[in-house]
Amino acid sequence: MPRKQKKNFKRRKSNQETKRRYCKFTALGIEEVDYKDINLLKEYITETGKIMPARITGTSAKYQRQLTKAVKRARHLALLPYVDSHYR
Repeated sequence: MPRKQKKNFKRRKSNQETKRRYCKFTALGIEEVDYKDINLLKEYITETGKIMPARITGTSAKYQRQLTKAVKRARHLALLPYVDSHYR
């Protein structure tokens, strides 16, 4: 029985500088994420309507949970769309 070949994964170059991510809520001193602040919530939603993960946005775990609840609450109250109807 032949052995499976290992897959080669692309690695980042060590000399390539990465942009340092930081929690915007901590930097601005925001205590709680408000579901009525639509402009702030839109920054954390993709074109297709998905919530961006913390590893991309740099949001801390505490604020990522609050952000998720706020986005879902805003969607339920029709302040935000569930999906973008014009995306294709």
